[in-house]
Amino acid sequence: MIKKLLPAPLVSLGLFIVWLVLNHSTSAGHLLLAALLAVALPLVFASLRPQSVRVSRPLTILRLCFIVMVDTTESNIAVLRALLRPGPPRHASDFVTIPLELRDPNALAVLAMIVCITPGTSWAELSLDRSLLMLHVLEVHDAEAIVQHVKTRYERPLREIFES
Repeated sequence: MIKKLLPAPLVSLGLFIVWLVLNHSTSAGHLLLAALLAVALPLVFASLRPQSVRVSRPLTILRLCFIVMVDTTESNIAVLRALLRPGPPRHASDFVTIPLELRDPNALAVLAMIVCITPGTSWAELSLDRSLLMLHVLEVHDAEAIVQHVKTRYERPLREIFES
C-alpha cells in the first residue's frame, strides 16, 4: 500500500522539503500543500522512470564520486587556462565517438550528468541502439585518449554499479 502511494519515497521527501524551503513557511497550508505535491507528483510522473533502480557496490559509488570531483576540478582549471590564454586554442574542438558497453538507462543518465558537469565536454548524441556516444570536446589533442578516459573512469564503474 505504501509503495503504491509513495513509489519514490526519497523524491517525495525531497519535494516536501524543497516546497517548504522555497516558501519559507511551515504553516498548516504549506505543510498540506507540500504533502499533497510530495504524494501526487511522483504518482503522476511514475511512467517517466525508465525502470526501477538497483544499484550495488557502495564503495564503487564513492570511488566514482571522488573521480568525478577530481576530473571536474581538473577540467575547470584546464578550461580556465584555455579561456585566459591569449591567442588561438592549442587544439581544435571536435566530436569524439565513444563505443559503449553500458546499456542500463539509469547508468546512461548518470553518465550524461557526469559528462555535462565536466567543463569542456557536452553530451552530443546517443545512438538509437545505445552503443555509441558522441561527445563534443572543447580541445581534442588525442581522441583515443578521451575515449579511454570515459570508458575506464566512468563507464567501467557505472557498469559495476548498475549492471552487476
